Amino acid sequence: MNVAHLKHVHPAPMHVAAEGPAAISVCNLTVAYNRHPAVHHLTGQFREGSLTALCGPNGGGKSSLLKAIVGLAPIASGHVDFAADRKRAIAYLPQVVEVDRGFPLKVLDVADLGHWRRAGAFGRLTAAHRKQSLAALAAVGLQGLEQRPIEALSVGQFQRLLFARLIVEDAPIILLDEPFNAIDQRTTEDLLRLVVGWSVEGRTVVAAIHDLDMARRAFPEALLIAREPIAWGAARDVLDDAHLARARALAEGWLENAPVCEVPA
Repeated sequence: MNVAHLKHVHPAPMHVAAEGPAAISVCNLTVAYNRHPAVHHLTGQFREGSLTALCGPNGGGKSSLLKAIVGLAPIASGHVDFAADRKRAIAYLPQVVEVDRGFPLKVLDVADLGHWRRAGAFGRLTAAHRKQSLAALAAVGLQGLEQRPIEALSVGQFQRLLFARLIVEDAPIILLDEPFNAIDQRTTEDLLRLVVGWSVEGRTVVAAIHDLDMARRAFPEALLIAREPIAWGAARDVLDDAHLARARALAEGWLENAPVCEVPA
């Protein structure tokens, strides 16, 4: 892979040479809350069919970047472009801690929610839809639990269920925010196989993860950010000692009341 890594000279953007057409392009993207930066001046592409680990220290902007791509976080400057309509193209899985399990839903109900984008809020589910939901539950190891209340699921089972909903959504772009946190090893490996399989199918997958060994082992590409972009390209090159040391150094220098980010009005 021909990759151009960033040598940090703020606010120069990062450019990544992609081997195929871009599914997602970010151009000089800055994400800020009350003008305090979460992601600084990021430029690059997630190419179609790529599998990218989004890595960096806690508070480094991983979740903010994913939310900005989806449209859930404020973009202070720059823009995000897509090869297809975002509303139809993206399936997004937030962190488990952000998901409310208090609704009186059963396992099959949640899997059926994956049809919402195509069927509409008041659309009627067909026999074909139900068949797809049941197949998705079987694919994640939840066959036989279709009528179980979601509040009765373990953390690992609930994460399997959220992956079943992603299968049902059948989106070409999948964004995952810490999908393997707080789940057992067997569930992690089962879900990781699904993630890798999505890429093999030609889907574009971006997953924020903290396990660097997993990122090097299972993800061909990586983006390392510490509010500022550090490196983007082949995972084995991005996640080297020098880049990780720079990310740690930046994190150690963060202030709770950091200066506001000066961006164009």
